[in-house]
Amino acid sequence: MKIIVPMAGIGSRLRPHTLTVPKPLTVIAGKPIVQRLVEDISSVIDEKIDEIAFIIGPAKKGFPAETEQNLLKIAKELGAKGSVYVQEEALGTAHALYCAKDSLSGPCVVAYADTLFKANFTLDANADGAIWVKQVEDPSAFGVVKLEDGFIADFIEKPKEFVSDLAIIGIYYFKDGDRVREEIQYLIDNDLRENNEYQLTNVLETLKQDGAKFIPGTVDAWMDCGKKDPTVDTNKQVLDFEQEAGNNLVSEDVILENSEIIQPCYIGKNVVLKDSKIGPHVSIGDNGIVLNSIISNSLIQSNVAISNANLNKAMIGNHAKYNGRYTSVSIGDYTELT
Repeated sequence: MKIIVPMAGIGSRLRPHTLTVPKPLTVIAGKPIVQRLVEDISSVIDEKIDEIAFIIGPAKKGFPAETEQNLLKIAKELGAKGSVYVQEEALGTAHALYCAKDSLSGPCVVAYADTLFKANFTLDANADGAIWVKQVEDPSAFGVVKLEDGFIADFIEKPKEFVSDLAIIGIYYFKDGDRVREEIQYLIDNDLRENNEYQLTNVLETLKQDGAKFIPGTVDAWMDCGKKDPTVDTNKQVLDFEQEAGNNLVSEDVILENSEIIQPCYIGKNVVLKDSKIGPHVSIGDNGIVLNSIISNSLIQSNVAISNANLNKAMIGNHAKYNGRYTSVSIGDYTELT
């Protein structure tokens, strides 16, 4: 089984945090988003992962030189071969997969690195394909699927009238990746675009018309990492899941001086907490220093220095310094408010 992860978007909605770190490598509760994504997929597939292929954007769009090395490390930690491809130009979801055509073969899962999920099902690898969906209140903002007799009968993009409330979350299983590659090749060879892009939904429709049967994969939780507030909320949900699983995410070498940690929290290595109250639902990366502060429901990266703060729903980037009374802040890497 292969996992293919298109992640070439620049993450503009999450700026300033994505100016120096690609969105899928943003750390939530101690792990990059994309690492949590492939780990969650691996748990529901229940099969050996042979290869993980990542499709990234070019350096000129904000992908640092070390991106490839970091992604290959994630694949290695899951016991899989890692491959990295570059999508030089954003030409749609199907085009992104085409950039990884050398890896698009056999059974594979395609997962766009915008979201995290939790699910309690095991994928039926004998199905022609599966599309992960989540019931939503406002389906008009999403692509949705319509079901008949347990199979997906239609794909509708942002329906103006109600046809289904099962939103496509951007994760797909294909039993025959070679067939998907051939259909994408056909789109590109014939320059079949929608809104100037090559769309995966066109490939899905063709496969369905040719007899492929797709089943829905329903998830229990769908967590967005597109903007600051949803990303902070995703951190909260992930910490809750980790606590439910009995995982302690507080490093043993945390230095506590007249301070309290209210679980669930992630506290990285070499963190100093002095005269502070941390939690619940706070992540703090390695080498952080927090003095005389109260912090709850916040996502804080590595090598930060925070003092005299009262923070809630905050997101603070790597190497930032913060000293003040502001709340609900969103400051990026290397920013200073002193």
